[in-house]
Amino acid sequence: MIAVIIFSVVILIHELGHFLLAKKNHIEVLEFSLGMGPRIISTVKGGTRYSVKLFPLGGSCAMAGEDAEDDSPGTFNSAPVWGRIAVVAAGPVFNFLLAFILSVIIVGCVGYDPATVLEVTQNSAADKAGLKKGDVITEYQGYHIDLGKDLYVYSYLNELKEGDTIRLKVKRDGKEQEISYKPDVNVRYLLGFNRSDVNSMTVESLIKGMPLEEAGLEAGDVITKINGVEVPDGNAYEKYIEEHPLSKEPVTITYERNGLEYEAEITPREYRTPVSGFGYNTYSEKTSGFNVLKYGAVEVKYMIRTTILSLKELVTGHLGMKDLSGPVGVVDAIGDTYEQSKSEGTLMIWMNLLNMAVLLSANLGVMNLLPLPALDGGRLVFLVVEAIRRKPVNRQVEGMIHFAGLMLLMALMVIVMYNDILKIF
Repeated sequence: MIAVIIFSVVILIHELGHFLLAKKNHIEVLEFSLGMGPRIISTVKGGTRYSVKLFPLGGSCAMAGEDAEDDSPGTFNSAPVWGRIAVVAAGPVFNFLLAFILSVIIVGCVGYDPATVLEVTQNSAADKAGLKKGDVITEYQGYHIDLGKDLYVYSYLNELKEGDTIRLKVKRDGKEQEISYKPDVNVRYLLGFNRSDVNSMTVESLIKGMPLEEAGLEAGDVITKINGVEVPDGNAYEKYIEEHPLSKEPVTITYERNGLEYEAEITPREYRTPVSGFGYNTYSEKTSGFNVLKYGAVEVKYMIRTTILSLKELVTGHLGMKDLSGPVGVVDAIGDTYEQSKSEGTLMIWMNLLNMAVLLSANLGVMNLLPLPALDGGRLVFLVVEAIRRKPVNRQVEGMIHFAGLMLLMALMVIVMYNDILKIF
């Protein structure tokens, strides 16, 4: 229920933007509705029908002549082109305003997370380059850093590679300094499997191209011994690895499958991981005064940048369709957030739910501004072209393009919803 309310409010604010700017530009609004499907409650006031519909995940602001060639007084097309641009852009803008207001509330209550260096590994490359505890990171690899989570997201989407040069800008005692160094490399030897849980030795999955997979082990096999030493559970395994670190020397793995015992000689694979050599803050610190407004805006900036970065990863193929979420996935995520926040108290429940609303509102704003047919961004493209040409694009052609885009979006929604349902069940 909470998820539905959050989702509905975010959509309602979006449609309210269109509605208010349409009224401002003397465009007749035929219906302003929350939800989709058949009407549950409906009333007419001032020539506009206000409706609540059966399925709450959606909404609309239907304007006279919006998808037709009609330019009679009171229709969408009769308004000046810049007025129509304002009407279309108002939806995403209102989403950003909502995200800002909610972010100010969050920052006012719990603060923000500066990207402060909390620790520097002694004698690491970072330490030798001059990075110090207490430095505030303002730039990482040319990417501007406002918050600790900016650095987290960028690092997650841009994996550090061996041989890279880490370039930082930090603030120390009010002055900005530049630091650069080659990261250290952590060398480990791995067998290449994931356990079903920390206490189990059951193989849940195998890492492709790693030794256990090449030796023919399968998911469901149970590893019972390493070099003849019994490892009945996860604790025994961890203890064995701690006392006998894996190296390039072969080891004998004993495992069970369907009640039968097998042995395989495995040569662990070297796994090299570049490490930055420092840890940084991702927890909130209290602030006050003008900084509450400043960091409220910074939070919205973070959400918008993260959405754009994620879209870039999607377009370049680093993220796939399975990583997308639609209304079902969003509702499930909000539900999970609520359940996980219960142990942290009422304040954190509200803050985490408001944060989900900020994320959802900022995402909706960005997605609607994409220059794709049927979205607000697609409509803006045609209106800007009209403003430049001083005459409209053939509205029949525009309507066909938007209709085709709508069909593609509906197909995408079905695929995403199917993926969401698979993730849940």
